[in-house]
Amino acid sequence: MNRVAEKVVRQSISLPSGIARRVKTLAKHERTSANRVIIDLIKTGLEARDREKQAFFELAERLANSSNTAEQKRLKEELARMTFGE
Repeated sequence: MNRVAEKVVRQSISLPSGIARRVKTLAKHERTSANRVIIDLIKTGLEARDREKQAFFELAERLANSSNTAEQKRLKEELARMTFGE
């Protein structure tokens, strides 16, 4: 299968100094560039957000299909925590 290289788009970002230090430390520890660390962190964050969204929809589906009052209450509380935090 032929794989076409994904187009790279240059972006400029400003990081708070504490985060910049952490990125630099990670880059040194992983023996890679700060740019690579930032890309990996963003990718990981986007994937985590997608998983969280999927989990939310799965819970909502379970709630919609549940006829058990105790389970409905528990699912509502879990959805509320996902949406609003504790």
